[in-house]
Amino acid sequence: MTGTARTGARVPARATLDKAADENFPVAPFFLPRAWRDDLMAVYGYARLVDDIGDGDLAPGGADARHLGVAPELADDRLALLDAFEADLRRVFDASGAAPHHPLLHALRPTVRRCSLTPEPFLGLIAANRQDQLVRRYQTYDDLLAYCELSANPVGRLVLGITGTTTPERVRRSDAICTGLQIVEHLQDVAEDLARDRIYLPAESMKRFHVAEADLAAPTANASVRALVAHEARRARALLDEGTPLVGSVEGRLRLLLAGFVAGGRAALAAIAAAGHDVLPGPPRATRTNLLREVGAVLRRARREG
Repeated sequence: MTGTARTGARVPARATLDKAADENFPVAPFFLPRAWRDDLMAVYGYARLVDDIGDGDLAPGGADARHLGVAPELADDRLALLDAFEADLRRVFDASGAAPHHPLLHALRPTVRRCSLTPEPFLGLIAANRQDQLVRRYQTYDDLLAYCELSANPVGRLVLGITGTTTPERVRRSDAICTGLQIVEHLQDVAEDLARDRIYLPAESMKRFHVAEADLAAPTANASVRALVAHEARRARALLDEGTPLVGSVEGRLRLLLAGFVAGGRAALAAIAAAGHDVLPGPPRATRTNLLREVGAVLRRARREG
């Protein structure tokens, strides 16, 4: 019985962590100190799991719901799962209380203590996924930025916290990078998001470029959709450029990690441009060669500005 329970705990956790390979940027690359890699993967596991709850992409079998103490009849209720997940998160920060129930949250506890992380960034990610259940369209670009403040920016702040490099200026630059990366992901996933009845392209921009929702459901993008995607891509690039000085503000292997984050966004934007800004057939993905080229460009800029 005990052995089976441990195996069952590992399976959903492993399935969640394995998704790191599909991200636009390296999550915890080999060149980092082992402690940083472990802490970054613990945070990634948390962020990935809360997104999977919000998207309904949990591993089959209901193991995650059982870990969180959610009744079988509510295992598909995303808001109920998010509520239970938040309750389990609070156990991470309660040093005198019971240990978290979910294996990924149990693995997060040592990272939180070692790095003196606060609950706010973690709660922001839960709030973003609650919002996803209730808000499926964004009227303005500012509305979208407010969503990214919850859905993306906490991750960068956690990276700064893990590496002990938090300052107000670095947080500002990190927020710009994370929001830019989130917008890039939205552009890559227009078709996938629409299949979930979500549109992250601002309605005001769609109106400006004469794009209707039906245009986003087409197999390929028409000229108006391509122009809209190009416009939003320019916004994302401007955010990445705004945040890039963060890379030059740190040293050593952390500089390389942050360069990888920025380069991942830049390479994805290049792939979108290479596809003629037609993202509807599927998400354009950067090649490894282009990613490495962008890493080099970001590091050269960091050296010039440093």
